[in-house]
Amino acid sequence: MNAVRPIRTASELRDVMLIPPEQVEAINAVAARYAIAITPAMAALIDRDDPQDPIARQFVPDIAELTLLPEELQDPIGDAAHSPVEGIVHRYPDRVLLKAVHVCPVYCRFCFRREMVGPQGLGTLTPDAMDAAFAYIASHPEIWEVILTGGDPLVLSPRRLAEIMQRLATIEHVKVMRFHTRVPVVEPLRIDEALIHALKASGKATYLALHANHPRELTPDARRAIAKLVDAGVVLVSQSVLLKGVNDDVETLAALMRGFVENRVKPYYLHHPDLAPGTGHFRLTIAEGQALVAALRGRISGLCQPAYILDIPGGHGKAVVSASTIEDNGGGCFTVTDFRGEEHAYPPKA
Repeated sequence: MNAVRPIRTASELRDVMLIPPEQVEAINAVAARYAIAITPAMAALIDRDDPQDPIARQFVPDIAELTLLPEELQDPIGDAAHSPVEGIVHRYPDRVLLKAVHVCPVYCRFCFRREMVGPQGLGTLTPDAMDAAFAYIASHPEIWEVILTGGDPLVLSPRRLAEIMQRLATIEHVKVMRFHTRVPVVEPLRIDEALIHALKASGKATYLALHANHPRELTPDARRAIAKLVDAGVVLVSQSVLLKGVNDDVETLAALMRGFVENRVKPYYLHHPDLAPGTGHFRLTIAEGQALVAALRGRISGLCQPAYILDIPGGHGKAVVSASTIEDNGGGCFTVTDFRGEEHAYPPKA
């Protein structure tokens, strides 16, 4: 049943029994807008007999993605508004995102950058664009942390990653490197000695934020990949997205967070799903999310507690979804306070 390479087309999804033959035409319409890729590791996890399989829901395209809602945004967290040069997002004073590549080993159906990633997306930074990105970082001494994201930076070869790390090593005021990735879970055999050496090539503190949303993603191969990273001195934290039909029950969330801690990954962020186009079928209400996170408090260790986060639409940064940062105005409308103390409507007013 395993694919020998990533599944990328509706016909391939049909051939491995991930969609019925009568859906091929509809899924081709989804593929014309949003990229598809499912690695062999993830395809092997999907239960073909379960129409509600939570792994399939994350990676197998659905015709619901063609339903666009008025509040959805092409750039839901405002990357473009905070991009002074190509490949850099500078939203917070002491850190920047460095988006060296805009491709991924898998394409999550709820991705907040789905308009930017994939074969028709922004691609990999050119050498000139990369030079300009490094020049920006070097010219801003307030930048303490560089977060490599994209896309997934671990799709780059160890040689390319090492080059990036070595260039960042020469910038004295940059002290911390962080990678945002799904690779240890969705392509765990990619985590080898060469890649780990590249991650640490800067000689500075190296963190890796591992994205997983369901405890079944923490397979034996994934656990071995995580252990290699931790044993090599890479500090791992988690990031997950709260998704309807995937992890929107307290038992699943508890198992996921315990799984992270058991594998020496500190739970970090649990994201409320962003207002990305065609993702309404994944979104819970904030009240539902708050109730789930509150239920975790009395159920699992403090080590297992993530911060429940909302990325405020428009690029205003993250807010912890608690009474101090979010006010219910009724009718599904909220006022969210960002880290500067400024208030924003959620969803944004048209």
